[in-house]
Amino acid sequence: MKVYTKTGDKGDTSLFGGKRVPKSHFRIEAYGTVDELNSYMGLVRDQEVNSGRKVILKEIQDRLFTIGSILAADPDKSNLQVPDLHQADIDVLEKAMDEMDAQLPPMRNFVLPGGHQSVSFVHIARTICRRAERRVVILNEKEKTFNLVLQYLNRLSDYLFVLSRMMTMELGAEEVPWTPRKG
Repeated sequence: MKVYTKTGDKGDTSLFGGKRVPKSHFRIEAYGTVDELNSYMGLVRDQEVNSGRKVILKEIQDRLFTIGSILAADPDKSNLQVPDLHQADIDVLEKAMDEMDAQLPPMRNFVLPGGHQSVSFVHIARTICRRAERRVVILNEKEKTFNLVLQYLNRLSDYLFVLSRMMTMELGAEEVPWTPRKG
């Protein structure tokens, strides 16, 4: 199978199901951002500090491919075989956050992103996750069918924030609180 098809050379692409849409379409923007997030999740998974978390990070990447498939599916074709997302997928993230939170000191301030390169990668993934969520909100306003996807992305960004704090602690990096300047 060739990677290049030349069918998108004029700025359009096919949804799963065959419908052609412009590459600037809000649906393409949504699943393209999820794809970008998935690539950053691979970078997060590759960090040595996350060697014990590879299973959950691979599972997250798998769910992001599922979300991409859901978003890429032609909404006019109800007979497509699209992988599905479950409440249990969200529960996995919540359980992992609870386990990490139990080991972390309480948070009293907002935290400046950074402190270690590995932690910074997670913060980038978190912000891309929030952008993906915003793109899906736009899509959901038009089609009202992506509630579980929205919940998953919202919870994933929370998971990534807690993961950044956990990695900061494990790496012995400094967690820098944001203290607003008094005016």
